[in-house]
Amino acid sequence: MYSPVQMVFKYLRYYVTASNGKGHGVHSPFVFDFIDQVLNDDRQFYAFKQIENARQLLLNNQRIIEMADSEVVTRKKRLTSGTIAEIAQSSLMPAKFGQLLFRMADRYAPSQILELGTSFGVTSSYLAMANENASVTTMEGVKVIAASAREQFKKLGIRNCRLMEGNINEALPQWLKDGREPDLVLIDANHRYESTMYYFRQLLEHIHDNSILIFTRIHESAEMEQAWKEIQEMETVTFSIDLFYLGIVLFRKEFHTKQHISIRF
Repeated sequence: MYSPVQMVFKYLRYYVTASNGKGHGVHSPFVFDFIDQVLNDDRQFYAFKQIENARQLLLNNQRIIEMADSEVVTRKKRLTSGTIAEIAQSSLMPAKFGQLLFRMADRYAPSQILELGTSFGVTSSYLAMANENASVTTMEGVKVIAASAREQFKKLGIRNCRLMEGNINEALPQWLKDGREPDLVLIDANHRYESTMYYFRQLLEHIHDNSILIFTRIHESAEMEQAWKEIQEMETVTFSIDLFYLGIVLFRKEFHTKQHISIRF
């Protein structure tokens, strides 16, 4: 994992070289629509306040939880125990990216949404509350954190989100074996090269042309950057978007040549 100083330099390089996020020079109608109608949509949807209130409760929760035989890998260290506040502070997706995912789920209306890495359920809530007709499946490997996520779903009145508890390496093939073809996938689990590539290869056999895959923390370590680079270069990937924290991968056949774009966000 890169140090905070290294991350500052990486972000500055991204900021200087990325496009300005206005869609200038983008020829794809789909990508221009994404930039104009999703990325730059500054509306405050009904669910945002509810979900962010739930986040704040987590960030103020000083209850200590033990992970038994499991551990949580945060942006700072590996934890086998800690307060909910400490774990949430280091592991939850920033609000602006959670809200971006909400807008994507709202705009593209995916019927099958899959999330790898539930954490405390904040991002899952953004995905589920964007479209109550969507079927959301989220997977979490740490039992006590999965229990906390279920509490969040109950408090927020979320009924279209199924939580699969257990090792994601085992849960993912189990979910896919029934012939499911996910429309939108968020990969926010084990941020290591081998795990990321394993998830991607498993999913590659089950996606369709309009599927959208989203990877988190793509620049936080050398191995995540390597995984992100290799994923971009895959033959089936036709367009990739770098938002620094998130990497978005598309497979649409309308892109006749492989393209990549970095956008300030």
